[in-house]
Amino acid sequence: MTALEVKAEKITPYRDERHKSEQVKEMFDSIAPAYDFMNRAMTMGIDKIWRARAVKLIARAGCRRILDVATGTGDLAINLARKAMPETVTGVDLSAGMIEIGRRKVKAAALDGIISLEVADCLSLPFDDDTFDGVTVAYGVRNFERLIDGYREMARVLRPGGLLCVLELSTPTSPIIKPLYRFYTRHIIPAAGRLVSHDVRAYSYLPESIAAVPQGSEMTALMSEAGLTDCAYRPMTFGSCTLYTARKP
Repeated sequence: MTALEVKAEKITPYRDERHKSEQVKEMFDSIAPAYDFMNRAMTMGIDKIWRARAVKLIARAGCRRILDVATGTGDLAINLARKAMPETVTGVDLSAGMIEIGRRKVKAAALDGIISLEVADCLSLPFDDDTFDGVTVAYGVRNFERLIDGYREMARVLRPGGLLCVLELSTPTSPIIKPLYRFYTRHIIPAAGRLVSHDVRAYSYLPESIAAVPQGSEMTALMSEAGLTDCAYRPMTFGSCTLYTARKP
């Protein structure tokens, strides 16, 4: 386990003695009403483009049964149902508040016959081995209490040959972009988050967790350690987001 990986697991929303999963659950329950607005605002809508790229990969792979881990309010699950033409999309998240909003969005989109959302621990998924053709995670793995265990669980429920797609925010490496990005994430986003969500820590935790999570080859090394193969990564938008892919052997 690398020092960076340990650091990522120790970065917590409220910096108290509770397990990270408990704090993450509380944070997302707290910010659930403001979550969609803040996502659009802080990425200037580019998060939609990033999700679309993951959906395209899942669609090309012909995944019929899809699991969306850390589904939040269901944005990626809804996109998958509309564009990838699956039989089913199952979304799971620790936060009941996020799932409640997601279910309303799914019903409004008339996709409740395809999408089901439920509260579940991403480190102990309530599904049998080899259940899904595709597994997705959008901006969620940095919140896992134990990254390697999360990847092992996702590998377990994937069928052999199944595709894993992970979108995660990352830190640009360009000497021109990096200082602008750092100022934006460390100052602008926390200030806006406090105004909109009234959770003082939630949007300070965001840049801290992005800086701490394994990135690039360090992330694909974790995926390989979890038993996945063909692990690869693709930086997007100056490296502010990375698309990771892997398959179950």
